[in-house]
Formats: sequence, structure tokens, C-alpha cells
Amino acid sequence: MADRMIVFDMDGVLVEVSESYRATIVETVKLFTGQSISRELIQEYKNQGGWNNDWSLSQKICADLGHAIDYETVVARFNEIFFGDSNRPGLMERERWLPLPGMLERLNSRFDLGIFTGRLRYEAQITLDRFAATLPIEVLVGADDVEQQKPHPEGLLKIAALDRERPLLYVGDTVDDARASRAAGVPFVGVAADTHGHRAELIRLFEQEQAAHIIENINELEGIV
Repeated sequence: MADRMIVFDMDGVLVEVSESYRATIVETVKLFTGQSISRELIQEYKNQGGWNNDWSLSQKICADLGHAIDYETVVARFNEIFFGDSNRPGLMERERWLPLPGMLERLNSRFDLGIFTGRLRYEAQITLDRFAATLPIEVLVGADDVEQQKPHPEGLLKIAALDRERPLLYVGDTVDDARASRAAGVPFVGVAADTHGHRAELIRLFEQEQAAHIIENINELEGIV
């Protein structure tokens, strides 16, 4: 066990999800409303905070477009699009792993590695098994492991409680990540991709939440820790 731990959010940090989760939001909203929304609109909602759950966000956007859809119905259709079935692949297949080969392994020589994600645990594990099956993740906290979702710090506090003497660093890409980190008393590194919609606003939000560092992608992390 190392004397420090880096905890990662997954989406937008370890995994490129613009063509998976974000595209699924677009397709779900179009299914229920008949309207095509932009990725920039999704980011506007994300920057408001409180929209870490993509099912809830899809439902909210539908409602704002004049279509009240039952939450369970949204979840069911979202998952059909995301996971696919025996007849067609889901958009999850479009995910792309962002860390360059060897980068996380080098970090792991100095830090323990953990994940605190808004995904359900099994969804996160599918992606880890696909892209990083041999990476030693000490702890994985998913949305179903906590009662309070981000920006509540419950997930980070659960990880911190495993070893109260071990400092944590949290790496995320949304204002909810930054707020959860600040509430937990954990230094935060914000990821704001150079292709990010509303990037300037996201950087302002990270600065407002007192981010220790702001980087363009996860591979810059090795140079600052």
C-alpha cells in the first residue's frame, strides 16, 4: 500500500464518452421528443451542477422540451441504446480509453489507485475489464455504493475512511466532481479538454471550487503529481 492515493472519476477522465454516454443522451431525448439536441446543451446542464446522473438529465431535458416522461421509462430506453442487444451493438462500444499505455502503471508505482464514478459499479467494471483488466484498482465506488450522489462527498469520504492517514487526490471533469472533492477536503485536479464545449466556463467553475490544478487531459497528470 502506498502512502498516497489518486482517485479518478471515469467519464471524461479515464474514458472518452462523447460518443457513448453523451450520444446516448442525445438519442434518448430524440426518441421521446423528436428533437435533436447539441452536445453543448448537455454541457450547459452539466455546468449547472447536480446532473451527474445521465438518466435524470435525459428526463430533465425531455421535460424542458415539453415532454414529461416517467423516470423508469427513460432508464429502460437509455439502457437499450447504451448497452445494445443481440441484434445491434450499443453505444457503449464507442468508448475510448484515454490514458496512454504505461501512464497509470507508472503512477501506480508511487500511488494507490481508486475510482469514484457516477456509473453503477457493474458498468464501470465492464469498461475496466475491457481496457484495463490488469490495472490494480484498490477501490471502486460507484453510484450504487452511495446513498448521496455527487456533488455530495459520500463516495470520497468512504474511500478516505479506508485509511485516514493516507492523503487523497481526486481527478474529475465536472463541477460536481470539484464540489464533491472540496466538500470532502480532498485536493482536486480538474480535466477540461481543449475540445470541450463551454471550456472557459468549466475552467472558471474549477477555479471557483479551488482546484489545485487544471489540465487538458489525463496524461498531463503524471507531470504535476
